[in-house]
Amino acid sequence: MSNTFYNEILTDHNINPVHKHAIDGANFSLEGVNPSCGDDIILNLKIEDGVITDGGYEGDGCAISQASADMMLDLVIGRTKEEALRLSDIFLRMIKSEITDEEKEELEEAGVLSDIAHMPSRVKCAVLGWHTMEEMLKEE
Repeated sequence: MSNTFYNEILTDHNINPVHKHAIDGANFSLEGVNPSCGDDIILNLKIEDGVITDGGYEGDGCAISQASADMMLDLVIGRTKEEALRLSDIFLRMIKSEITDEEKEELEEAGVLSDIAHMPSRVKCAVLGWHTMEEMLKEE
């Protein structure tokens, strides 16, 4: 994948985030913090009958943490909790370079973050939203 494509997607999700806002009627909320670099997000999900019907995040952080959270929400809204957890598992394994090409395709745009595996200092940034969602859904 070209660096240009990677940068375009990250930039777009930072300048024009679709999901960086409060959610009316959110019934699940959890703060995720990366103390090593200061990333801090509050993830809000609206889950009805086991389906994520809406989601948003608020907070501050680096371009990677913010873009990753936005891409994650693109992917999981409209899916069941189980599907969201499965996609999170794929994403987290992708960061460790442990997935198939077919699994990477399931991640859609979030798949551009696969090269983060080669940037250890940025891994925690990329996984912050995903870990926060996983923790939230597993506690429910």
